[in-house]
Amino acid sequence: MNKNVVDALRQVVADTYALIGQTHICHWNVRGPSFFSLHTAFELQYTELFTAVDEIAERIRALGALAPGGLSNLAEMAGITEIEEDASAQEMVNHLVKAHEKLLADLATARDLAGEAGDSESEDLMIGRMQLHEKTVWMLKSYLG
Repeated sequence: MNKNVVDALRQVVADTYALIGQTHICHWNVRGPSFFSLHTAFELQYTELFTAVDEIAERIRALGALAPGGLSNLAEMAGITEIEEDASAQEMVNHLVKAHEKLLADLATARDLAGEAGDSESEDLMIGRMQLHEKTVWMLKSYLG
């Protein structure tokens, strides 16, 4: 087990879990002319993230380590600020872009560490996640104009 790879994967789990929570609150509280499109998009995003975080946590377990847990622990690890419940749709999208970009940076770190350690399975998992988050950032930024 490579501790650096495991620590990086644990960070990705924390970031992903925080992003699930932030996306979910946006889904619940979005309002305005773009309600239907954003409400649907946010639901698709948090549903996909929930499946992904399980896969990453299981990779950590396959490497012989423990996956992080506990909402306060995950929030502290992630360091992603929380959005206000009454944020506008545009503020929500901006906030989620920043959260995805933070996660992308941590995914890149995990990818690079896994590559250096010869852990091609973790490296491949991180590459796949990066592709998805890059696409999501593009879509969210496209909404912003």
